Amino acid sequence: MKTGVLVPQKGTDRMDIRFSLTEYYGGLHCGDVFEVKVNGKWIPTRIEFGRDWFLVGIKTDNLVGLIVRI
Repeated sequence: MKTGVLVPQKGTDRMDIRFSLTEYYGGLHCGDVFEVKVNGKWIPTRIEFGRDWFLVGIKTDNLVGLIVRI
């Protein structure tokens, strides 16, 4: 598994995972599954899109900067 940070993907309306200064996942799609770190614990989730991107089962107004692993 690789650990990174959720970021907006440049030039698209998608979210991406940044692993390092130059390495990215390549853009997330609805239904993609991964884990997000919440209060020091890894929680399985999937990303979906409604009016905006959201994580199923994770309450947050902003996905940018969340630590994830895939």
